[in-house]
Order: sequence, then structure tokens, then C-alpha cells
Amino acid sequence: MRRILVANPKGGSGKSTLAVHLASWFARNDEIVYLGDMDRQLSSRYWLEARPAHLATIRHWDVSDEAFTAPPKNCSIAILDTPAGLHGKRLKHVLNEVDKVVVPVSPSRFDMLATSDFFEELANTKAVRKERVDIGIVGMRVDQRTHAYQQLREFLEQFDLPVITCISQSQRYLQAADTGITLFDNDASHTAVDSQWRPLLDWLVTRQ
Repeated sequence: MRRILVANPKGGSGKSTLAVHLASWFARNDEIVYLGDMDRQLSSRYWLEARPAHLATIRHWDVSDEAFTAPPKNCSIAILDTPAGLHGKRLKHVLNEVDKVVVPVSPSRFDMLATSDFFEELANTKAVRKERVDIGIVGMRVDQRTHAYQQLREFLEQFDLPVITCISQSQRYLQAADTGITLFDNDASHTAVDSQWRPLLDWLVTRQ
């Protein structure tokens, strides 16, 4: 079983967008996928409820903000969407239960500064220090050809964290949130988005 945590202490960073698209991609590739949502807003949970039945199956992982419940044993891919402000004991407990941590970060100065303490807290947890957990950064709503991307890279260098890929801004992601359908469910757009998502997907399926 591969267990993936999507986390950032700031709301609106793109956690749910990443979580549902990853769940969709793995489901399309015949994995038994469970999607959990610790956020009280339940964005991923509502998205899953809106998902059309004819699409690749993504199962609900019953986990709350207050407690961590392991995914079912038949699960091959478990993806956990988390709330803003995840830190302290809750963060440490969840980190002990996952293999990979995906952190979406916007290139705005405010968003980058909001994640500084989070990165330092990650670095100081036992699971990360002992290299049981891999951490990867995804630039959200940013183009790698822009000055904003270079600012993001320079900011992350102080934490020695890799930028796995960047996902550009698109209205299609907002539409996906309302319909339960991701860009990976649409064959016409699958190839177009693959170049942005492929580095992240390859990183997630690579064993430590």
C-alpha cells in the first residue's frame, strides 16, 4: 500500500485539487484508491459524492480531523487531504502513517512565508529525519518560465526541498471541483495536462 499525504498549513493552497486529481489518475490505472478528507470543509468528500458512477472508482476513506483511521487492507493507494493549520502532535501522528508528503505552494510571498514554519516542523519530525517519509513540493498556479517560479525555487532552497513540478492556473480545475470529474477523466485533456503532472506521478510511484 502506498500512502500519500497532501498538506499545507494555509487554506486555498490547492490541496484538494491535488488530492482529487491524484486519486483519479491512480484509479484510472486500476489501483484500489481510497480518498480521505481531514478538513472540516470536506472539499474532497463533497467532490467524491458528486463523482459520476461510470468513472473509475474512488472509495471513501473514513477519517476525521480529530482521529486517524488506517485505510482498509484492500487499499493499494491511500490519499489524505488535510486541513489548514495541521501541526504539532496531529502532524507527527499522520507523518508516521504515510510514505510521501506532497506540499502545494503558491509563488506569492505571503503564501511562501506562511509555509516557512511548516517546513521547519516537517524537517524536525522523526519520520522525516529518519528518511521514512519523502517530501516533495508542487508549485501551484505558476509557470516555470516566469520570475515567480524562480522566486519560489530560491525560497525553497533554504529548506533543501525539491520542486517536483508546477501546475499552471486553469479554470478547468475549478470546474472539476464542482463536477467530481478531473482532467484525467477527460481523454481529450489527458495528454495536455500530462506534461505538468508526469514528474509528480513518477515521483509518487518511485519507491524510497
